[in-house]
Amino acid sequence: MSQSEKARFFQGLHTRKNPLVLYNIWDAGSAAAVAEAGAKALATGSWSVAAAQGYDDGEKIPVSLLARVIERIVETVDLPLSVDFEGAYDTDPQGAADNVAQVLDAGAVGINFEDQIVGGEGLHPIADQAKRIAAIRAMAEKRGIALFINARTDLFLKESNPSRHAALLAEAKERSKAFADAGASGFFVPALVDEALIEDLCAASSLPVNILAMPTAPDATKLGELGVARISHGPFPYRAALEWLRNAAAAVYE
Repeated sequence: MSQSEKARFFQGLHTRKNPLVLYNIWDAGSAAAVAEAGAKALATGSWSVAAAQGYDDGEKIPVSLLARVIERIVETVDLPLSVDFEGAYDTDPQGAADNVAQVLDAGAVGINFEDQIVGGEGLHPIADQAKRIAAIRAMAEKRGIALFINARTDLFLKESNPSRHAALLAEAKERSKAFADAGASGFFVPALVDEALIEDLCAASSLPVNILAMPTAPDATKLGELGVARISHGPFPYRAALEWLRNAAAAVYE
């Protein structure tokens, strides 16, 4: 498939009540393994990609190195690839768009784009984040690629007490609408695990909703019933793989 064909195919995989499941990868080898297991599409996790290259999360891995990792994945596996691009390495809309252009040049067809202030406190104001999304969408349209912009809000991730998540739902809906109006393709809400809140958000959002498969989250079948269109596994596959490797090595060196 061409990059444009992959982008259209990837968009079509996001179906409410029949969620796309993404078992997140970090390099060409993990991409090949997940593809061989039957994946329809691939997605990186920023934490995993950074850690695999010896960096901390939080836009510490250079964009140039990340682009090379993306290129190797795309060269190795012929599936659509979405890249967790954190905050696009720039708060300025045009700067963010220029950085995302490098991800497109490397062959990806989707990004995760978060609203937290990377390296700072809190979230970007809704209007500011919408401007950045709009700039990224304009750049992708000029290139003729239907880039899947998975707009992530860290509202729930920043609030560690799940009992307070209900009070954040109104703002989540507001962000979903604003991001959709700006050109986003999906809405990612990591750390939201309450079934009633997930169902409410899915019903209210015009965008397909993405849930992170945290240990406390409902299972994939239940998430589909609630209206979820995409399920991500984030850093958990990398952590599991490294735990296995660590234990296997320990057994050898005992």
